[in-house]
Amino acid sequence: MLDDLYAGALADADARRSVVPAAVVEAAALDRAPALDARAALAPAAGVKIIAEVKRASPSRGDLHAIPDPASLASSYATGGASAISVLTEGRRFKGSLADLEAVRAAVEVPVLRKDFIADPYQVLEARAAGADLVLLIVAGLEQARLVELHDLVRQLGMTALVETHSADEVSRGLDAGAELLGVNARDLSTFELDPDLFGRLADSIPTGVTRVAESSVMSPADVAHYRRAGADVVLVGEALVTHGDPVDALTRFLEV
Repeated sequence: MLDDLYAGALADADARRSVVPAAVVEAAALDRAPALDARAALAPAAGVKIIAEVKRASPSRGDLHAIPDPASLASSYATGGASAISVLTEGRRFKGSLADLEAVRAAVEVPVLRKDFIADPYQVLEARAAGADLVLLIVAGLEQARLVELHDLVRQLGMTALVETHSADEVSRGLDAGAELLGVNARDLSTFELDPDLFGRLADSIPTGVTRVAESSVMSPADVAHYRRAGADVVLVGEALVTHGDPVDALTRFLEV
């Protein structure tokens, strides 16, 4: 599954590159106002912080919500207290787009994450050109040299990388690449199975000074509390917010933990 997701994302990036060359995208990226300081926005605090996700669909759950107006949803997230907004831009399985990211960036004043299957510098340039402040880098999908290359490019463009892991070895690789914002995804992207206790088993291997992000398997305030007790500074929440009739109320309940 993960290989298919990367293959599709790279094929789509190549199609965009054939229309808009890398030099043009790089110029647009460099012409953008500086990225927001996502590390500061997500820094450990007395209470848990939430990255709220704009997510229409997923391979594991199918369609979640049509989200005809991603900017409006993101504004609700910001009103509800989200510290950052994650936007799925993968189009084949998640039904997202860079246009969604651009709309969200124009609507909110908190950092915005491009969540996609990033494996090419062109995609990082696209993220900055569209206004992203953060870029997801998934350790499982990248050779170490490419992970380091992309992480360095994200930094050079003034953004922050959310380095996603799913094992002790991947945590070590992410730290070796220089991760300052490190996520543990409870969902195995090869099988899409969930292990909500994985974060707790790996948290102690993430050193002080690196912000710890728990991802996936969040449907209720109790799930947020579970991650917080295990040491999460930040929890990324998607489906539970997208499918809730009142995202502001849902976020309020999550943040109260």
